[in-house]
Amino acid sequence: MARSRTRPGLKALIALGIILIALAAILAGGVLAGKASWAPKLALDLEGGTQMILAPKVSGGTQVNQDQLNQAVEIIRQRVDGSGVSEAEISTQSGRNVVVSLPGTLSGETRQLIQASADMNFRPVLAAGDAAAVPQDQRLADDKLPKPTAAPANASDINWITADVYKQYEALDCTQPQPEKTERSDPAEPLVTCQPANGTQPAIKYILGPVEVVGTDIAGSTFQLQQGRQGAVTNEWAVNIQFNDAGTQKFKAVTERLNGYYAANQNDPKAQFAIVLDDKVLSAPRTLAVITDGRPQITGNFTQQSAQTLSDQLRYGALPISFDIQSEEQISATLGTQQLEMGLLAGGIGLLLVVVYSLFQYRALGFVTIASLVVAGALTYLAIAILGWTENYRLSLAGVAGLIVAIGQTADSFIVYFERIRDELREGRGLVSAVENGWKRAKRTVLASKAVNLLAAVVLYFVAVGNVRGFAFTLGLTAIADLIVVFIFTHPMLQTLARTRFFGEGHRFSGLDPERLGAVPLYRGAGRLREASDAARATIKPKNSAAVREAGRRMTIAERRAAEAQKQSEMSSASGRSHRASETGKEN
Repeated sequence: MARSRTRPGLKALIALGIILIALAAILAGGVLAGKASWAPKLALDLEGGTQMILAPKVSGGTQVNQDQLNQAVEIIRQRVDGSGVSEAEISTQSGRNVVVSLPGTLSGETRQLIQASADMNFRPVLAAGDAAAVPQDQRLADDKLPKPTAAPANASDINWITADVYKQYEALDCTQPQPEKTERSDPAEPLVTCQPANGTQPAIKYILGPVEVVGTDIAGSTFQLQQGRQGAVTNEWAVNIQFNDAGTQKFKAVTERLNGYYAANQNDPKAQFAIVLDDKVLSAPRTLAVITDGRPQITGNFTQQSAQTLSDQLRYGALPISFDIQSEEQISATLGTQQLEMGLLAGGIGLLLVVVYSLFQYRALGFVTIASLVVAGALTYLAIAILGWTENYRLSLAGVAGLIVAIGQTADSFIVYFERIRDELREGRGLVSAVENGWKRAKRTVLASKAVNLLAAVVLYFVAVGNVRGFAFTLGLTAIADLIVVFIFTHPMLQTLARTRFFGEGHRFSGLDPERLGAVPLYRGAGRLREASDAARATIKPKNSAAVREAGRRMTIAERRAAEAQKQSEMSSASGRSHRASETGKEN
């Protein structure tokens, strides 16, 4: 008995169905748990939210200057982003206040987080390791956990590492974003925390000792290019810190101890001191010398931008800025439902035009385009709704614009593929062979096109701010959805349809009729014409005049010139034969 062969493309279509069902099940689970919604979350410009006007203040009653105010804005933005609130708008007002606009209803924790003052300090490092959490089966047993043998003699004493502290260290996963905390750690106790990944610097997790120098002891900080031993300026950037008198004495004592660890073992983590802002490590340099003048210099793999950022954080992050809420009110959507409806209307018109063009140009094959757009839309919608639940992503009007633009880009992939198939049919191949060969040619073009779209979206996302990032995000998301649909829906669907009678036999309404595409006996390609009798030519020409015109239109310049040359040759031959026949008649 012959084995039944699996239809080509069937596995891919089944896989797509499983993906859609899985995404829908995940979202349904969130909805049933009361944590998600079937509708995507909307951003501030479409939903409205809460606007707070904050008045920053510094201890001692001193006034906040513009640079300090700008740094305060950055600190608030980092806290808000870290708490999972997206599409927030944070700006200054009249050079005195900070305006914070957040979508939806403001939670009590977020309000406390915004009002809290920045907390910077210096702690010695007790242990450092890989950012990932230690697998459960590889963690130390209870009888092997560290047990302090005496009271800690100083902040670098490993007796600070208790069993509970080490368990926190093993369980901490710094590869994942760490949530912002409204309460700061006890400065007199050890701290288990992360140094987030930054550029080429991977994330690291630490056990830190108690605070030894507070951020308010920093008198200032600058960044500059390093100078070599001979005084020549190098191409490496450094950050300079200047402590006040109290900080100078404290830091001298710290560096004397840490430099001793460095002299004994350069790789000893206890030779490092960590600069901590809001319980997160900004940098953890090694102590290469005893600093007696209160002017340490931090070196490493800095770029100009990263050196400036650390310098600003040291200079202004140490300021104990807190905020008083002058006013808090609910604001309506800055654009509102009318603009959303207009955007959706524009998207509907664009989608309708794509549908009309597809049906006019490709006839029944256009329904594959429509089905592909529906599948891509379902994938994108489910992804946005799930991201709204899990990552608090909110859809702004700019994001809607990205979805509208994506309609044309998604249809473009299908058009490239269909035209490749039709080119194969014009060369005389059967539909099954044309689908496979056309896919090989179209796949490279589609991948190159989507790679450019993704690259543009990624660059735009990281260099832009505000709602423009929403546009870039949806543009990149739809590009990924487009690739999934083309590979595991459009191509498998055409593999299946190619084996049906309607498409396989080239019905005139299928969009794949070889005669209408110009694949007629008169045109062979490469400027050559097939031989045909006069009777056959007379029979074919009226019936396939449109196909003949299509074949002529598809010729390249070289093919057209070759065809014309062949035609001239045939006419010359015919003229010669006619002339010889005339001469023969005269002789007779």
